[in-house]
Amino acid sequence: MVRFVDGDRGAFEALFERYREPVYAYLSRIVDKRTSEDLLQTTFLSVIRARGRFDRGARFKPWLYAIATNAARDFLRRHRAEQLTAEGELSAHEEATRAPEVDPGLQKAVARALQQLPESQRLAIVMHRFQNLTFAEIAEALDLTESAVKVRAHRGYQRLRELLKKLWEER
Repeated sequence: MVRFVDGDRGAFEALFERYREPVYAYLSRIVDKRTSEDLLQTTFLSVIRARGRFDRGARFKPWLYAIATNAARDFLRRHRAEQLTAEGELSAHEEATRAPEVDPGLQKAVARALQQLPESQRLAIVMHRFQNLTFAEIAEALDLTESAVKVRAHRGYQRLRELLKKLWEER
């Protein structure tokens, strides 16, 4: 990112190639697939526009996820209704990266359960479990303390277990 800030256009292309798929996967767990594609573009346009405000001592990944999260939140606010991924629908990315031994029914149940969590818990879980961000990185991305993120994730995982148990029993 520092190279991009200094005017290296190739550095931006490298950032985009490295983070395009993980950010898209993250966004597709918050909003529908088509909107995820739009928000991915919005996120990287915001990176371009905000490059002058990037703190050279900051880590890029949490900064990028903060931008993506804010883009999704702005979209959801504008549309007044939670526009989450369709129940159980897997994005093309998820289909391509899904391990063959994973039960599709379980994946659908997890997707439905995630949709039922409050946004704060859902974001913490998606960033931690699916995007492999550390609690410190999530805290930085969401402008929270690490302890607050851990509490949200703990409560979210606890609620997720309850929801999955209930959804699984209904099968």
